[in-house]
Amino acid sequence: MEIGPGRGALTVGIAAQSGTLAAVEIDRDLASGLGARLPQVDILCADALKIDLANLLREGEATKVVGNLPYNIASALLDRLFVLTDRIADMHFMLQAELADRLTATPGSKSYGRLSVLAQHFCRIEQLFAVAAESFAPPPRVRSAFVRLVPRATEPCHLPALRQVLRTAFAGRRKVLRNALESLAVDWAALGIDSQQRAEDLSVADFVAIANHVQAQNRQPCEQTR
Repeated sequence: MEIGPGRGALTVGIAAQSGTLAAVEIDRDLASGLGARLPQVDILCADALKIDLANLLREGEATKVVGNLPYNIASALLDRLFVLTDRIADMHFMLQAELADRLTATPGSKSYGRLSVLAQHFCRIEQLFAVAAESFAPPPRVRSAFVRLVPRATEPCHLPALRQVLRTAFAGRRKVLRNALESLAVDWAALGIDSQQRAEDLSVADFVAIANHVQAQNRQPCEQTR
C-alpha cells in the first residue's frame, strides 16, 4: 500500500515489483490520472487519516506500507498505523528529519518524547539515509530522511492507559514523575521505578509497566495491543 502517490513517481516502480498495490491519494485529479496510467493499481481517492485502514490492511496478510508522506499528517498517520502492525510486514517512509529523529530518539535525548515511546513499543525503527532538499522540486525548507519501521512483538499493554500516561508525563516533562503523574495515583514503590526521574529518562518498558499498573488500579479490562 502506498500513501500519497501524487503523480506516481514511486508508484510506477513499486507496481512493477509488487503482486498487488493499493494507492491512497486525496487529490481527485491526481487519483484520476494515476488510474488511467496504471490500471493494475487499485487507486483509492481518499484521505489517509479518515479511510478505514483496518479494511485495507486485512488480517492474515502482511502488507508493506510505503510513502513520501505529507509532513503535516505524518505523525497522525503513524499513530493510526501502529495499532495495525499485526497486519503489516514493514513500513518505509520519507519523513521530515525532525520527525525521524523523534521516532528513533533514545531516553535522555532532546528528541525523546511521547511519539518515540509509542513508535518503539510497536516497531524497530531505523533511519536509512538523509535526503537533500535539492532532491525535491521545489526544495523544502526542512531536512528529510528515509526510515524503515518493522513491527515487533510487544509486551501486553493497555493502550488507552499508555496513551494517557504518555500524554500526562510529557506534558510536564521538566517535572519529576511523582509530580507529573500525581493525578494517576501511581504506587511507585510497587513498580520499582524511581519517581524522582523525569519522563525523558524512562525506557519504553518503564512506560508500559506504568500503563499496566494504572489500568490495574482502575480495574479496567485488559486490552492487548497486538
